[in-house]
Amino acid sequence: MTAVRILGVDPGSRYTGYGLIDSFNGRNVLVAAGRLNVSKGSTAERLLGVLEGLGEVIAEHNPQESAVEETFVNRVNAASALVLGQARGAAICACAKAGLDVAEYAAAQVKLAVAGNGRADKHQVEHMVRVLLNTREKLSPDAADALAVALTHAHVRTTRQRTGDALRRAWG
Repeated sequence: MTAVRILGVDPGSRYTGYGLIDSFNGRNVLVAAGRLNVSKGSTAERLLGVLEGLGEVIAEHNPQESAVEETFVNRVNAASALVLGQARGAAICACAKAGLDVAEYAAAQVKLAVAGNGRADKHQVEHMVRVLLNTREKLSPDAADALAVALTHAHVRTTRQRTGDALRRAWG
C-alpha cells in the first residue's frame, strides 16, 4: 500500500484554505497548507480566483483525493450561506476539473474527528491539527480548517479500508 495525497479545502468567499497531507497506514504528514486571498473584485472574479487558485495548488502538488467542507446553513444569514455555497461550488469544480473525487464533510464532523468535540472552536481545531501532524508551523485559521478536512477524510478512508478488510475476512 502506498501513501495517498489528500487535498482538504475550507471554502470561503474572501479566503479559501487549502491543506495537503500524505496519508499512509494511519500516519499523516503535512505536505503544504495555505490560503487563497480572493477578497478583491466582483463575485464572479472571486469565484474564478478560487477555481484557478485551487487548480494551481492541485497542479503543483498532485493530490489523488480531495475533501471539501460543507457549508453551514444559518437561517439568520441566508445570504452568507449562498455566497459560501458559490465558493464551495468553485472549489468542487476545481477538484472535478482535475479528475479528483470529492468527499464532503460537515463542519461538526470535522471538528469531532480532529478535536473530539463537534463544537470545538478554531483554536482547538488548529491546536489538534498541529498535534496530529506533529508540526510547530503557525497555520492561518483557513489553512488549519482545510488540514482538518483532509485529516477527517484520511480517518474516514482508513476506517473504511479496515472495516472492508475485516468484513471480507469474516465473510470469506
